[in-house]
Amino acid sequence: MSVSDQDLLDVAKKYAANAYAPLSNYHVGAALLCRDAAGNERIIGGCNFEHIILSLSNCAERVAIQTAMAEGLRTIEAVAVYTVSSPPAAPCGSCRQMLHSFKVGRVIMGNDRGEIRISTLSELLPLAFDLEGPVR
Repeated sequence: MSVSDQDLLDVAKKYAANAYAPLSNYHVGAALLCRDAAGNERIIGGCNFEHIILSLSNCAERVAIQTAMAEGLRTIEAVAVYTVSSPPAAPCGSCRQMLHSFKVGRVIMGNDRGEIRISTLSELLPLAFDLEGPVR
């Protein structure tokens, strides 16, 4: 199976419909293209959820990453993020840093208008903080 960018966006869109966003009504879905220990592709999704105590809220990308970790997946090749924003929204800074921790290379951003932006994480997060310090 070879997962396409559109496949990932379709999964992210499905998860966006499950978002819990009573404060902002801004629904976000994310889908990660992961590989298991045997090298098989797996897609893991997540949606954002908001809480009246904002520090308890979580982004769709981080929900997906935490789910992947709970499933034992440590290799993440790409992330797709689906919103209704035009142009399509990129992951927030915290999500970018978390994605960097897993060396995610490809970021696919899409929306309900069919607009798609593709970037690398290094383009979105130059000088990322790493275990060895800031990447230069």
